[in-house]
Amino acid sequence: MIRDEALNGYVRGVLCATVGKDRCAATRIYVLRVPVFNASMSPNGTMRVYSGLLLRVRNEAELGAILGHEFGHFERRHSLERFKAQRTGTDLLSWAAVLASMAPGYQTRAGYNDMRWSVYGQLYRYKRDQEREADLLGLGYLNAGMLRPQAAASVWRNVMAEAEASSRARGLSKPRYDLFAFSASHPPDVERAATMAALADPQGDGRDDGADRYAKALAPWLPTFLDDQIKLNDFGASDYLIAMLAEPGWTPRLWLARGDLYRTRGNPRDLVNAAEFYANAIAADAALADAYRGLGLSLLKTGRPSEGRTALRRYLHLKPDAPDAGMIAMLAPAEPVEP
Repeated sequence: MIRDEALNGYVRGVLCATVGKDRCAATRIYVLRVPVFNASMSPNGTMRVYSGLLLRVRNEAELGAILGHEFGHFERRHSLERFKAQRTGTDLLSWAAVLASMAPGYQTRAGYNDMRWSVYGQLYRYKRDQEREADLLGLGYLNAGMLRPQAAASVWRNVMAEAEASSRARGLSKPRYDLFAFSASHPPDVERAATMAALADPQGDGRDDGADRYAKALAPWLPTFLDDQIKLNDFGASDYLIAMLAEPGWTPRLWLARGDLYRTRGNPRDLVNAAEFYANAIAADAALADAYRGLGLSLLKTGRPSEGRTALRRYLHLKPDAPDAGMIAMLAPAEPVEP
């Protein structure tokens, strides 16, 4: 759990701006350091917001769409209603199983299996319908508020674009967004994007989306969230997210993150690219110690040991108390002093 009062207060402020201060007072928000696009809501008003969600949304309006969606689950008591539906369905199946066990015929057992799949299918469909209702509630809050409601559709377009980038990097075929599994708990992303786009208030297209405020609030945590994302070993998705964050302009931290991403994959061409990205970070911020570390390690692996050791020594100079200072010092020992 991230106990940063500023970040938690900011997320709460976006929720209150979306659903209203009178409504949001009933919730407690916890920001969790989990690099996954997700948020959830409990019947008691506890909302969990994952750091992976904060990394992926680009402004307050997109964040408000997700937070409003989760609050809609709470306001309509979806968790309790789903529990009741599951309890009813499993009770029915339990009694049906008892009765089926007392009948020796094959037709009886086959009928029970048909009933089981029917009950399961209805439960999954019920969950998807609840998600659709929560989507509409979240969009309704944006339509009635001060933030740009068209951002709700952008969330799902970006989710699909990230999945495509991930599949492409892995050599897989493009995902099918118009299909969903029998056990899917949510509607297809393409359906959600189309619905949000169609129902967003056209008069709200000129409203503020809070992109600058969002970037400022996220800035202290952005390096940590990017590092967590890179460690997921999903090159395509990570590269897409870094490029998306860089649309307003490349910053030293984003160049550093891209260098780390390419160096982590470690193909020969990746190491050459990583060295270039680290150099761009250093050119923009000569005091960014970690960029010298990445540059040095990349140069060592691309046959430029002298330049690599120089960069590593600069890293140690800027960050003498680094946790890996001992290891880096072995790779780049200090130059001997002439007598």
